[in-house]
Amino acid sequence: MKVIVSGGAGFIGSHLVDALIDRGIEVHIIDNLLSGRKENINPQAQLHVVDICSEEASKVIMNIRPDAFYHLAAQADVGKSVQYPKYDGNINIIGTLNVLEACRRAKVGKFIFASTSAVYGNLNNEIISEEEITVPASFYGLSKLTAESYIRLFYELYRQSYTILRYANVYGPRQLPKGEGGVVSVFLDRLQKGGPINVHGDGQQTRDFIYVKDIVAANIAALELGDQETIQVSTSQKTSINDILSLLTEIHGISIQREFTAPREGDIKHSCLCNEKARNLLNWNPSYTIEDGLRETYTFNKQLESDISSAYFENELMG
Repeated sequence: MKVIVSGGAGFIGSHLVDALIDRGIEVHIIDNLLSGRKENINPQAQLHVVDICSEEASKVIMNIRPDAFYHLAAQADVGKSVQYPKYDGNINIIGTLNVLEACRRAKVGKFIFASTSAVYGNLNNEIISEEEITVPASFYGLSKLTAESYIRLFYELYRQSYTILRYANVYGPRQLPKGEGGVVSVFLDRLQKGGPINVHGDGQQTRDFIYVKDIVAANIAALELGDQETIQVSTSQKTSINDILSLLTEIHGISIQREFTAPREGDIKHSCLCNEKARNLLNWNPSYTIEDGLRETYTFNKQLESDISSAYFENELMG
């Protein structure tokens, strides 16, 4: 079996690539390496350094003709989408259309799309199901929702099979410390550098935080299940930003100073996704508690920090 993972050098994508290779699947990566990192890439995967908006990306897909295409490459920064809506739309809409059309022409068996809880906007629901109205509060949410609509219409018109996975807030090893979605990574980066941690708003905003390995497990399940479905991948548990900081304080063993700042434009106050559909259609359950996921991420970051320090001192001694 052959698959292509767009964004396979990135945070979630690289973990997915690892899991696919562990299952004996031939994996190709499409990534322009603007945010993806070469050090994330599994050596058994084949990297194609191309942009999803380019003709070169289409040619890669046509040449490989994979059995499945995972589309994870995206502009995922909410703040950047508000500031640069055209840039956001070009990547998330035009880029998706480019690879989707290539998949149709290459007769790819299935198109699996990484979407987001941001499509719902600021709903006041205690917990959100897939049937809720979608009223995005940012251009990021809007561009992802628009891409979803194109994917569904490609099935209606061309029978291009798909599964759309709407992720809750993903965290874990290899996540870059930027953007709302990367809040755990941002906090861990500040812990490493020392000094206070900035909290946008009052810290009472809640998210459904899901560990990256649980997201990967849902993506693997979607290879064979969930055809023509839009499915939320989440824990169905609310956790506030202040709760995250309290848990990290416990893991870190040292009190963390917090500085509260103004809320960011386009941010959502509360978001929690029901995962019943994923349990039923994907035969999937989240395996990690928030405590276990944070501890594993913290340990990974500490080890990475230690490895970097060791390499630095070794270079100094050699130099």
